[in-house]
Amino acid sequence: MSKPDDFRAALEAGDVRLCKKMWAALNPHLPQPEDPEAAMHMARTVAETVGFKARAYSHRWLIERGLPSQLPDRLKPSAERIYPRVAEGVGISVNCRSPWLKPAMIEVRQSMETVVSDCYANGDTNPLIVKPRMKEARERTMRQLFGR
Repeated sequence: MSKPDDFRAALEAGDVRLCKKMWAALNPHLPQPEDPEAAMHMARTVAETVGFKARAYSHRWLIERGLPSQLPDRLKPSAERIYPRVAEGVGISVNCRSPWLKPAMIEVRQSMETVVSDCYANGDTNPLIVKPRMKEARERTMRQLFGR
């Protein structure tokens, strides 16, 4: 195998350490990457000789970290079908049968939404943290509106 083939194989395998070593050996005159993992993923999105699944994975990896992907525009929709973006969310449901209680239920829902927004703003997305706080906000608002 030639050195370019070895480098391509390292890219395909996603071996960051080997890619870094080979880049330093093959191109000592060029600047070495500050973030070898990001550089490897960037190179995978560019290299047409790397398999599509590996390129798609690297595209998602870069996008998730706010880094630019070099995957051609024509391949991006297919890549995003293979590795879709994960969206986190919370469901809030406050129900009542009585029409005269609906305004109160809107206030309860808003207090729960505020707590969820605060949690997500602080980086607390774990349901084990968010759910008890939502329940606490619901109970607190119900007590304020209706008493014990």
